[in-house]
Amino acid sequence: MNKVLVTGANGFIGKALLAELIAAGFDVKGAVRSSVSCTDQSAAIVVGDINAGTLWQDALLDIDVVVHLAARVHVMKETVADSLQAFREVNVAGTENLARQAAANGVRRFIYLSSIKVNGDQTDRAFSAGDNVTPQGPYALSKWEAEQVLGKVSAETGLEIVIIRPPLAYGPGVKGNFLRLLKLVKSGCPLPLGKVNNKRSMVSVDNLCDLIKTCIDHPSADGQVFLVSDGYDMSTLDLVKMMATHMRRSVRLLSLPLGWLYGLGKIAGKKPEISRLCASLQVDIQQTCNKLQWTPPYSVDEEVRKTVAWFMGQKQ
Repeated sequence: MNKVLVTGANGFIGKALLAELIAAGFDVKGAVRSSVSCTDQSAAIVVGDINAGTLWQDALLDIDVVVHLAARVHVMKETVADSLQAFREVNVAGTENLARQAAANGVRRFIYLSSIKVNGDQTDRAFSAGDNVTPQGPYALSKWEAEQVLGKVSAETGLEIVIIRPPLAYGPGVKGNFLRLLKLVKSGCPLPLGKVNNKRSMVSVDNLCDLIKTCIDHPSADGQVFLVSDGYDMSTLDLVKMMATHMRRSVRLLSLPLGWLYGLGKIAGKKPEISRLCASLQVDIQQTCNKLQWTPPYSVDEEVRKTVAWFMGQKQ
C-alpha cells in the first residue's frame, strides 16, 4: 500500500481526504503550515510557510505519493500590493520546490490540485481537458504556471505528475460562496434568481476525494490532466431550490431580468459575485471517467443534503 503525504491537511479538502485515505487503509501523513489549527496534531508534520525555501525532508521520508493541496487561494478582497507575485511565491515556486525535493527523495507520483479557473471563468460549452487554457486573474495564472513547471520537473526527474482541475467544491465544512448561498437561503429573504437559467458544474468533496484516491495508484493517471465534477450540472436557481428543500423551507424568488442583476452588481461593486451566480461554467468529465474507469460515486442531491445537514447543525 502506498505511503501518501497530503499537504494542506487541515484545510477543507485536506481533512476530508485524510479521512478518506485512512479509511481505505493508506499509510498517510499530513503536512500543515502550523499546529494551531490542526485538529489532529499527532498525525501532522508542521512545515511552515510554503515557498521556494520550505524544507520538506522530514515530511517526505519514505513517501511514495504526494498529494499537493496547499495553496494561496483566490480571495475576494486582496490585501497585498502585488497579488500575482504573492500567488507565484506559494503556488509556483513553492510547488516546484516541493516537487523537486519529492523527486530527490524517491517519491514516485505527485498529484497536484489545480483549478478549473485555468481553463477560464465561464463557458458557452463545457470545458474539456484538451482545451486551450485562458486563465483569468493572478490566482488562475499561478495555477497554470504551476502545472507547467511540474511538467518541466517531470521531464527532468521522471517524477509522475497528475493534475486535477476541480470547479467549485462543496460539502460539510464548506466556506466561501457556497456557504454564503446557504445563509441566504436559510434567511428566507427574497432572492432575485427567478430568471437565472445557467448551468454550473460543481464537485462534492466526497467525489473529489474519491477521484484523488483513484489517481494515487492508477496506471493510466500518470501525465494526465483530469477535469472533475459530480457529473450533473444545474442552474443556480435549481441549486437554491434543492438547498431549500433539504432545509424544509420555502424560498422566495424574484424574477429580475439578468441585465438588471448585472447592472445592480456593477453599481454595488459585486459584479464578480453576480457573474458567478448567473453565468455558466461546465466541465466535461468524460475523458476522466474513460481513462480511469471512474464515475462519481455520490449524487448531487445526496451531497447537497449532507452539506445542508452540516450547515443547519452549526451555530449561526
